[in-house]
Amino acid sequence: MTYQAAIFDMDGLLLDTERVCMQAFEQACQQLSLPFVKSAYLKIIGRNAQGIEQAIMEHYAQYIDYAPLRKAWMDGYWPIVETQAIPVKAGVVALLDWLKARSIPVAVATSTHQQLARTKLKLSGLDHYFEHISSGCEVSNSKPHPEIFLLAAQRLNIAPQNCLAFEDSSNGVISALAAEMTVYQVPDLVIPDEQIIGLGHNIKASLNDVLDELKQTKQVN
Repeated sequence: MTYQAAIFDMDGLLLDTERVCMQAFEQACQQLSLPFVKSAYLKIIGRNAQGIEQAIMEHYAQYIDYAPLRKAWMDGYWPIVETQAIPVKAGVVALLDWLKARSIPVAVATSTHQQLARTKLKLSGLDHYFEHISSGCEVSNSKPHPEIFLLAAQRLNIAPQNCLAFEDSSNGVISALAAEMTVYQVPDLVIPDEQIIGLGHNIKASLNDVLDELKQTKQVN
């Protein structure tokens, strides 16, 4: 099969945002005298705002309401991501340039709110690559539901089965596979477990490795 479009997650895949976000959460926990439980935090990765609240409160409801925890968290996070360029992950620009040279349309499917996603991509210098940004605030169902990837494909006017999807999180992988896309996973903070590996998608150490494989397989013209 020759693929006709490429759809990318953003945080943890294009941008090294996940560490910034986790550090802000850890600082908020310290400020509020709460335990920082990394395993509980990692469950939020790949989810939209509603999914994040649900995952966080599965552990932290015993200590605090979500509103004050979120405020302390975002007070540390937003000033960074709204004003500073988050580092771009290895291989991102090379892969995007390669796709652009082949006139392959490219979109973003991110659980992040639309305006913040646009700000992050603009500050990092990546915004001009993408034809569309589909965001978590535009769908009813968070990843791992396929809705956001289906929306991104619809906006590109390409059948999902003819799309490549790029993700870092397990929730994102399940979402893209459910949309019947061919998936490449480049893990960030969360290492795929045996259940995720068993899904049979492509797992690579970096987007540089993804690009090398795409060049060899000639699946993108």
